[in-house]
Amino acid sequence: MGTRRGLWGVARAVRLITAFIVGVVVLGILLVLLEANRTNGLVDLILDVGEFFVEPFDNIFKLDSRKENVFVNWGIAALIYALIGALVVRLLARR
Repeated sequence: MGTRRGLWGVARAVRLITAFIVGVVVLGILLVLLEANRTNGLVDLILDVGEFFVEPFDNIFKLDSRKENVFVNWGIAALIYALIGALVVRLLARR
């Protein structure tokens, strides 16, 4: 019973971390698509954090514009992070 409660806590932490990562990546996509001012400190911070998380997925597809590249490649990253996070949470919740 104690192990079950401990894994539930881990599953919750994984869910929160996944939500944070996916949220930052999706927010980064929106900021690029809406051409947010990169000299703004908050915009720059969000895009820097997003770039860190999407680095393994950067340039999977080379499209004509930066907006298209960010939309497709960052979108793939957000989807994969969401799927992996959900899978890990599901596995932890089973135990």
